[in-house]
Amino acid sequence: MGDFEDLKTAIEREFPGWLVWRSDAGRWYATRSGDLTDAQLQAGYAMTVAADDAEGLRVLLRDQSRRGAAEP
Repeated sequence: MGDFEDLKTAIEREFPGWLVWRSDAGRWYATRSGDLTDAQLQAGYAMTVAADDAEGLRVLLRDQSRRGAAEP
């Protein structure tokens, strides 16, 4: 598996609009670079998602992307 910077860059390219970081404890996070509306928050959009590893983070970001694709 690649080092953190390589994985971070790959995830941010795959999911534009998200900033990826890792905590001192090793948990992976992604935070949106823009704001969400109240309606988006009520629809289940997240400003920040967290996972134990890079692949788990990708799963969460795919879910967030599908939410956006489902909107009219």
